Amino acid sequence: MKTGISVAQKCQKADLVIKNANIFHLTTGKFELADIAVVNGLIAGIGLGYPADAEYDAHGRTAVPGFIDAHAHIESSMITPRQFEQCVLPYGVTTVACDPHELANVVGEAAFEYFFKSAECMDMDMLVLLSSCVPATPLETAGAEITSEILKKWHERYQSAALAEFMNVPGVLFEDKEVMAKLSLFDYIDGHCPLLSGDALNAYICAGIRNCHETSTIEEAEEKITRGMHVFIREGTAARNLDDLLPIITLQNSSFLAFCTDDRNPLEIAEKGHIDTIIARVIAAGVDPLVAYRIASLSAARGLGLHDRGLIAPGKRADIVLLDDLKNCTVAATFTKGKLFSPKELPMEDVPDEFLHTVLCREVTADDFIVPKHGAETPVIGVRDGSLITDFLRMDPDTAADVLPMAVLERHGKNGNIGRAFVHGFGMTCGAIASSVGHDSHNLCVVGTNETDMAVAINALRQTQGGLCVAIDGKVAGLLPLPVAGLMSNLPHGVVEKQIHAVQAAAELTGTSLHEPFMALTFLPLPVIPFLKLTDRGLVDVQKFKIIG
Repeated sequence: MKTGISVAQKCQKADLVIKNANIFHLTTGKFELADIAVVNGLIAGIGLGYPADAEYDAHGRTAVPGFIDAHAHIESSMITPRQFEQCVLPYGVTTVACDPHELANVVGEAAFEYFFKSAECMDMDMLVLLSSCVPATPLETAGAEITSEILKKWHERYQSAALAEFMNVPGVLFEDKEVMAKLSLFDYIDGHCPLLSGDALNAYICAGIRNCHETSTIEEAEEKITRGMHVFIREGTAARNLDDLLPIITLQNSSFLAFCTDDRNPLEIAEKGHIDTIIARVIAAGVDPLVAYRIASLSAARGLGLHDRGLIAPGKRADIVLLDDLKNCTVAATFTKGKLFSPKELPMEDVPDEFLHTVLCREVTADDFIVPKHGAETPVIGVRDGSLITDFLRMDPDTAADVLPMAVLERHGKNGNIGRAFVHGFGMTCGAIASSVGHDSHNLCVVGTNETDMAVAINALRQTQGGLCVAIDGKVAGLLPLPVAGLMSNLPHGVVEKQIHAVQAAAELTGTSLHEPFMALTFLPLPVIPFLKLTDRGLVDVQKFKIIG
């Protein structure tokens, strides 16, 4: 049997030698023109003269370690994990830390089974974390509940799996018994603590929580890094924090930083790339390439507790990206465990029957969307374009501009709740948009200029068993079906890209001023991000962690 020791000493042939690679060492920032010997998916040696069963000529291209997306919800790409892999591997992403809590909120622990099995069939390394907060809070109705006993069972089965983002900050601070039971099971715990500071941040970190991807300001990032927390800089489709956090991207801070997308759809991946785009933008802003690439791989790996990757060095996973251009991060080839990625056209995927037919709400009428008004004291959710944080406003819906009705409808067949409120910031002049993606409990959500179009959009989603919909003048103007738990399509990613483009074009007909109106809508029901949100149970003051109406 071949070993790295024998291959490194040229006593046995390597499985593969990548010849003539200009290796960018993230330890020193220096370049080395050399060959890379690979055996059993690991790098055995760097140098010259390795005998091999196969060779690949890099022709002097720059070699860097594979990129790591430190935090993502693959369901939010609206495609299945294997389709997601086909999207991101061409951009050099060889590892993704995945929290399947979107699917788990709909179907429960069956989501874990599906994701772990999917990971076994993939070329990239999909690290499946165990979802910590299903539901995220008691202020909403989810389709399932993941208890500490369920987590214990799955952690015993997959002992290397970490605990995914812990969103229930009040539960941690008040040492809730069930929260403490969950935390006690794991050595590595992902974080989620937007705007947390001072004693509360200290307490949260004391619970064993290692990182946060919800950081949005320089002051917040600096405090978290000073307290030893890893900051995952997010640049997704809905939330974009890179520009605001650029000043913290320094050599001194690089050991405590990583890049992540959280949620990015396949159309944006196809048009704008993935982690590669973040690297290129950071370098264009004046950051040393050593810092940018170190954050994208080595620092991300160490932040996730992965010591087997992040460098092109002996004994590390042969996750290697060859670049035509270092500064622009132009990817020419991607190797995962020494295997050259070649795109595949995958067929429509079969999914478990229990993931289908999950939209169980009744047919609605326009009257279901009439929102009570309280004059100038009416609470209104203020949307910030490109941010998940909302403002707690008070406005008169009859006189203020751009104040629209919205609703969240329980869709798991449990109670038929409808939460109603007003929202400011969509800039729509006609029609309605609706979604069965509504983080994190994934109830139906809709916003519109009139109640009739809101009803048309919601009823269309009942028919398709989930998706994104635009209704204008009483008719469906655009529709993207997402029949897999109302979250994903099982069609090839190229087909879904076209469908997303079409439904986004339809959304533009409403006159919306938002960059990503659907993504903005889908985070309005998430009551763990300040300041004002709407669930099926009503308006939530996130700071007070209670329903206010």
